[in-house]
Amino acid sequence: MAIENIVQSGDWKGEKHVPAIIAPDKFEVGELIKIKAHVGEEIAHPNTLEHNIKWIKLFFVPEGAKLAVELGSYEFAAHGESDIFAEPCVEVSVKLPKSGKLYAISYCNIHGLWENELEIEAK
Repeated sequence: MAIENIVQSGDWKGEKHVPAIIAPDKFEVGELIKIKAHVGEEIAHPNTLEHNIKWIKLFFVPEGAKLAVELGSYEFAAHGESDIFAEPCVEVSVKLPKSGKLYAISYCNIHGLWENELEIEAK
């Protein structure tokens, strides 16, 4: 089975499992920009011991490239132990060399893999 058959997608504004990607639409090459990936941006995802987001991975594919560059991999370990709950939200600061596409993939312990993508353009 190919991975595209098990990764789910949707509109992050209407589906609590889809990672929202918040980034500038345009950026200057060499400029330090902030990119945020958040599961539950519009509709909160439960973060309990029984139902939680285990991780988010963020990738960038430069325009014209075949391969993705991993910008970050984030694991969330606090799901109610000692009344501490992780919020599945991360931010990375990067300098991108050109336009391309951002990809975020998240993993829910009950509902599996979810993805989102966002075009980002160099000025």
